[in-house]
Amino acid sequence: MKDISQNIKKVMIIFLLLFLGLVVYITYFEIFLGPKLVTRADNRRLWAKRNAILRGTIYDKNMKSLAESSKNGDKQTRKYLYNDLFVHALGYEDEKYGLTGMEKRYDKELMALDSIDIYSVFNFKSKEAEKKGYNLITSLDYNIQKKAYDLLGDNKGAVVALNPKTGEILAMVSKPGFNPNGLSEVNWKKISTDGNFPLINRAVSGMYPPGSVFKTLTSVSALENIDGIMNKRIQDKGKIMFNSKEKLSNYNGEVLGNIDFQQAFVHSSNVYFGTLGMELGNDKLRETAEKFFFNKNIPSIGVTIDNSKFPKYKNYEKGNIAQSAIGQSGVLATPMQMALVASTIANDGVMMKPKIVNKITNSNNKTIKNISAESIGQITSKENADTIEEFMRKTVQQGTARAAKNSKVAICGKTGTADHKDDGSENSTPHSWFIGFAPYQNPQIAIAVIVENGGTGGGIATRVATGVINEAVNK
Repeated sequence: MKDISQNIKKVMIIFLLLFLGLVVYITYFEIFLGPKLVTRADNRRLWAKRNAILRGTIYDKNMKSLAESSKNGDKQTRKYLYNDLFVHALGYEDEKYGLTGMEKRYDKELMALDSIDIYSVFNFKSKEAEKKGYNLITSLDYNIQKKAYDLLGDNKGAVVALNPKTGEILAMVSKPGFNPNGLSEVNWKKISTDGNFPLINRAVSGMYPPGSVFKTLTSVSALENIDGIMNKRIQDKGKIMFNSKEKLSNYNGEVLGNIDFQQAFVHSSNVYFGTLGMELGNDKLRETAEKFFFNKNIPSIGVTIDNSKFPKYKNYEKGNIAQSAIGQSGVLATPMQMALVASTIANDGVMMKPKIVNKITNSNNKTIKNISAESIGQITSKENADTIEEFMRKTVQQGTARAAKNSKVAICGKTGTADHKDDGSENSTPHSWFIGFAPYQNPQIAIAVIVENGGTGGGIATRVATGVINEAVNK
């Protein structure tokens, strides 16, 4: 009897363990795995639900319709009213090729599903056919977006415009783009194999050497770490020699002579800022860059931003450290990252979370949710921000950004001419950068423009930025 009793206990323990395992698996499936399966792009049940519920409309901030749906029997068609104008900002929704961008991020809201659970999807009911999805009121401004799109023209690159006080994304243009209407197999093959990579949203995923626009961050680092920096003068002879082969030169070998901190910024002295970089060292420079969210995930609302990169160097790598201080060597930044740098300077050193949706409403235009502006934090002091703001204003008045001087509004800016190598051997035409904000006394827009292979930053990037700023401020 004793042996039988022990065997029964063993069997019960085994059954108990199996039961616990089943409970754990069901819990895991319900909480973690189930929702992922439900929201997969190839979930046919969910696509049936999407077709049944009239998908919500996406508007710009002034209630101009950007994407809307219509039904013909059981089939629903998503229409992007301006073709490729907003494609990287909105993304696309297609039964075969899935969802991207805002369409993916706010899929549940656009279907008016306050929550997606496994039972609601796999117990599909016909009453869903009468439902309408929620609408998205974005932060995008059609007029600013259109101006940025037009001015960028046929160039490859990106434009990001933000409201520095709220973090609202006013415009987000990436070129080349593609028409998201009717992604047939023929069109998709052409788009997906295009060597210019139109599927990539360069505004948030394009990685570029920032060149001299990075000197704004080096300036912050110098103000925070070098005593007496405002009075620091050096003799700029046009180049720094690290050894017999390695050197850092000013653009076109310009010799600026005896200059101070402000003059070096205004005229974009690589020699001065390379010297600052070596004095600061890699640790201090990287610390400042990371305060601005290089090497980190940038908190955001409704948009995902790839991590910009600031490298680690050994103390003896003087050339790399000097180059990194002018945004070269291993430094890489997205246009959104550099727009946030400009926005932070414009907003007294406070960085706001970039956001692309302001409000969610139902089909009767009743507000379901207001999405408020959120601060990321005080990145640098107001005093430091004011100093760099003054530098950027003088750069437009007297320095490398003089192409923005004749604007209808007082612009603060910094240009960048970023060297890069397309094939690893030959230097290509440099990328053209501009970051800035306006108006000077009360900034309403901060901007970053990158034009691939656009030449000097004081050229096409500055002209694009000036036109966009004028559109935004002089509406």
